[in-house]
Amino acid sequence: MHDMTARVAAISGHKRSPNFLKHQRWYPTIYDLRHGSRRRLPHFAFEYGDGGAGADTGIRRNWDALDAIEMVPRYGVMPELPPVGVELFGRKYTAPIGVAPMGSPIVVWPGADKLFAAAAQRVGVPYTLGCAGGATIEEIAAIAPDVFWFQLYRFAKNDHAIGYDLVRRADAAGCHVLMLTLDVPVRTIRSREVKVGLGGGGAFKPDWRMVMGMVKCPGWAVAMMQNGQPRFANIQPYAGPNAGLNDTIRFARKEMGGAFSWDEVARYRDKWKKPMIVKGILHPADAERAVSLGIDGILVSNHGGRQIEALPAPIDCVPAVAKAVGGRATVLFDSGVRSGTDVARALALGANCVLAGKAFLWSLGALGSEGPGHAIDLFIDELQSALGQIGAHSPDEARDVMIRHPGAYDFGRNHP
Repeated sequence: MHDMTARVAAISGHKRSPNFLKHQRWYPTIYDLRHGSRRRLPHFAFEYGDGGAGADTGIRRNWDALDAIEMVPRYGVMPELPPVGVELFGRKYTAPIGVAPMGSPIVVWPGADKLFAAAAQRVGVPYTLGCAGGATIEEIAAIAPDVFWFQLYRFAKNDHAIGYDLVRRADAAGCHVLMLTLDVPVRTIRSREVKVGLGGGGAFKPDWRMVMGMVKCPGWAVAMMQNGQPRFANIQPYAGPNAGLNDTIRFARKEMGGAFSWDEVARYRDKWKKPMIVKGILHPADAERAVSLGIDGILVSNHGGRQIEALPAPIDCVPAVAKAVGGRATVLFDSGVRSGTDVARALALGANCVLAGKAFLWSLGALGSEGPGHAIDLFIDELQSALGQIGAHSPDEARDVMIRHPGAYDFGRNHP
């Protein structure tokens, strides 16, 4: 096992986490990290990170759609594990897998944003700081200067004064890619969050159940003592010089929201001179509209099933979006990714890169600060194995593999 791990590391070009083999014994897959996270996190923290909209049927649809995709291997063509390095937006990365933007991952594990950034920088994969994250643009730029992307929510008041200032800060800090979020047009209720005392009326008020959960999870409690209470680090300065957590929450609910209109996307495109992604695209016509405005990347996503249950699984929309884009923009995919095999499936359908969110939250719950690095290592190992198994010499060659995709969305028949 050690010889195989060393050989995989040499081929992939990245140095694995020092405790990879030890952690692999207990957590050999991403889904094992989920089970560990459930055991080791306070209940409210696990529910926040793991849950989605309604009864989680959107999350299950995302998983089921990925599981249904089959890839037909060709043998006699692959003597060893293939390299998985890629170029995205003019920069080279170790693998076509990255950390998706997440809102308040510090609720799941205090200090989460910085841990994600450090792990991504160490390995050389993209990390996207969420606008509602718990670390500032400037802090993340210092931790992950080579792999830092930034996701922006809509702040429309005062002619987008806050949004434009966040863009200015991201540019000044050296952020490589800006991501505009289109898939949160309205605020929705996530039942699992509400049931544990989160996602309610605009204030964070820990009850006795939360406190007991913290006490029973010493690793989480220590992380809280080291990092302080949750905060919206990038939004807090605009809420006022003395704004506390609940002041910032109320400010964000009032000032932040809605999906960017196409006119607004065009305005941000004019201001941001580096690569730009729009997040949340499912319809190929929207992808074509984005490309016409000079957008460099299309992230096919349904917000991980956290907004509404009735949306298609994004993986079922990837082929149509990739066909519509026709190589004029980079196609990215997220929502439901739990393995390197899922990454290979997305590549085979036309994606250039895959982002994961919940997988990295689970990694924190299971392994604390060492979790994100272990998750990245698992993704890369599994992706190499999957590509080698189907006879693809590189991520690009995955597109040449014969696939069966029963859930592929037929936009020719299903839209006017």
